[in-house]
Amino acid sequence: MDNALVAARGRTRAATPVGFEVASRLLARADVWIDGPRPWDIQIHHPDTLARILKYGSLGLGESYVEGWWDCAQLDALVARVLAAKLDESVAQPGFLWSVLRARLLNLQSTTRAWQVGRAHYDLGNDLYQRMLDPMLAYSCGYWASATNLEQAQRDKLDLICRKLGLARGMRLLDIGCGFGSLMRHAAEHYGVHCLGLTISAQQLALGTELAGSLPVRFELIDYRDFNRDGTQKFDRIASVGMFEHVGPKNYRDYFELVNRSLVRDGLFLLHTIGRGKVGTGVDPWIEKYIFPNAVLPSMSDIARACEGRFVIEDWHNFGADYDRTLMAWHARFEAAWPELQQRYDERFHRLWRYYLLCCAGAFRARANQLWQIVLSPEGVPGGWRFRNGAGALNSAA
Repeated sequence: MDNALVAARGRTRAATPVGFEVASRLLARADVWIDGPRPWDIQIHHPDTLARILKYGSLGLGESYVEGWWDCAQLDALVARVLAAKLDESVAQPGFLWSVLRARLLNLQSTTRAWQVGRAHYDLGNDLYQRMLDPMLAYSCGYWASATNLEQAQRDKLDLICRKLGLARGMRLLDIGCGFGSLMRHAAEHYGVHCLGLTISAQQLALGTELAGSLPVRFELIDYRDFNRDGTQKFDRIASVGMFEHVGPKNYRDYFELVNRSLVRDGLFLLHTIGRGKVGTGVDPWIEKYIFPNAVLPSMSDIARACEGRFVIEDWHNFGADYDRTLMAWHARFEAAWPELQQRYDERFHRLWRYYLLCCAGAFRARANQLWQIVLSPEGVPGGWRFRNGAGALNSAA
């Protein structure tokens, strides 16, 4: 064992915080040391930190960090090691079990509750997102197959979606959960597509409309269940990028019914969503409580069951490892902008947002979370769906 580690461990033992022996044995499985010198080691500031984490799991870990009870120079690396070693399965998770039960038994995303995440997260402030995101304001995983920076990764992701959908001039595209309209602006500018986006964020609608300018892009502030109820509006293509995490298991069939009634029979639908590898694992309780109210991550079987009788799954693409790089890029931009952002947001928000970004980066690095792009068709593409290749080359509609 490194001499520095021995010395650090000795100093911590002298303090003997509550839960030290149990926590140190668990953390050793992930090669993490309490008050160790390495950047992924946890630095304890409050004597009750370890007991709180052991008792409350993810909630205790996140809440104690935000309150300044502990620090870590590379929080993302710590979380990745903890999850890769499956330490989360070895501590109490009362908040996790409760969140799973709530998601399965209650409709947390009812038509009245669905607007909560818009107000609590997406309406936090456009100034925050403009400084954290790329110039297109794409708030979802970038595609890093050949990208070297965030702007290129997001541009490549947008074009990847357009090519998977086979967009062509004159088509109509519906974007369910359109954010600031990055996909719609890209599709309109480079493929000559007319776009309609659905959102539950008033601030995203306002800024997105301004950014769209004269492009054939329109936004509508509406819950997806209230849109096109009579099925009279038809779209050649439908996309939904980073929104399905807010739908919830009680509403999966309603969601796919909306897509089904709004898509022409020879059309295509692309679903871009974070997912979990196991049924019933829901979402991290700290993330659900403080970042994305009522969020639930779907499993593969959740999606497959909801599609049955409505769609043929043409393609299922997982590039979840790319979310690690995306989140780290967002974190770098957020920290660089903090001197300006702190004029509006306090230090507690600084620690909360940092924990959110880095904790999620660690989860994707450990492959605990996945990122799926799924291409679906109502009746199956005759002869089979084929990906339109040519990564990095935009098809200009000009």
